[in-house]
Amino acid sequence: MFIKPDYNLKRLSDIDLEELKSLGVIALLFDLDSTLMASKSGVYSQNVLDWLGRVRKEFFIAVVSNNKNSSYISKVKAVSDFPTLFCAAKPDTKKISEFIKQHNLTPDKCALVGDRPLTDILCGKRLGCRTILVDSVTADSEKKIVRFVRFLERLTIRR
Repeated sequence: MFIKPDYNLKRLSDIDLEELKSLGVIALLFDLDSTLMASKSGVYSQNVLDWLGRVRKEFFIAVVSNNKNSSYISKVKAVSDFPTLFCAAKPDTKKISEFIKQHNLTPDKCALVGDRPLTDILCGKRLGCRTILVDSVTADSEKKIVRFVRFLERLTIRR
């Protein structure tokens, strides 16, 4: 199976917000772990917070995460001042579809941003959202085995 994200970028800051606006995108739905923050850290870097501050001036932003750990979820919610959806079950679309409707959005007005082709990008494609694949925010410090698994997963991407 091949998956083709609409955009395949190195980092969040490479997202062309003006282009997304010109395409009618009004909402960015972000995966959490490795996309917005180091995996299982529960902490946004100042760079990510600053970037999100700029983005939210023009877009609805939210987190859609598969994480199910209740203590971690509480930690993340305490540092997130935007809507969050946990236990999302990506690439299944049911919960995210309901979340989108609850916020008076439609998939064609959303972009799903994540670091995993087989969960984030596949889910976004199935929903009918624009999809943006980014590398992990901790790519430079990840263990070799993690980088290898990411490499293997990206073999599913049609360029």
